Amino acid sequence: MFRIGLASLLVLVFAGTARGEAPAGLPDVDLVRIHKTARTITVYEQGKVVGTITGIQLGDDPSGHKRFRGDERTPEGRYVIDYGNPDSAYHLSLHISYPGAADRAFAARAGRDPGGAIFIHGQPNGLAGRMAGDWTDGCIAVSNAEIEWLWQVAGDGTVVEIVP
Repeated sequence: MFRIGLASLLVLVFAGTARGEAPAGLPDVDLVRIHKTARTITVYEQGKVVGTITGIQLGDDPSGHKRFRGDERTPEGRYVIDYGNPDSAYHLSLHISYPGAADRAFAARAGRDPGGAIFIHGQPNGLAGRMAGDWTDGCIAVSNAEIEWLWQVAGDGTVVEIVP
């Protein structure tokens, strides 16, 4: 479940992209904070909470920071949304800039691949409803309605902070 203003709900439109400023009447988000343990995404505009998404789904092994490809962990740290994919295998997806330089260096020291392709995304295309439990390979999954809202309000360059 998530909470946003009624006006925002009424103007949710699937058309367009998350690449520019938010459409008129919607917040122009500058921070998306993902709290893994609390299973929440809190969305901010100029320090003010403008929305909260609860019940997020994470990687199959969500405890701890993602270190390597295939560990099924969701990263922790400060990243940005660097592009959106309207044609993904999920109902919209926003790419998070993991791995950062420190993530790549850590993996290199271990002789491993840090992985990548970490997104905030909706449910798998063609699925009616919502999958149960943690099921991603390290991404953050939300409902289709929630990703549609994020797609509208969180453009490229939006800071994403993922905390334990």
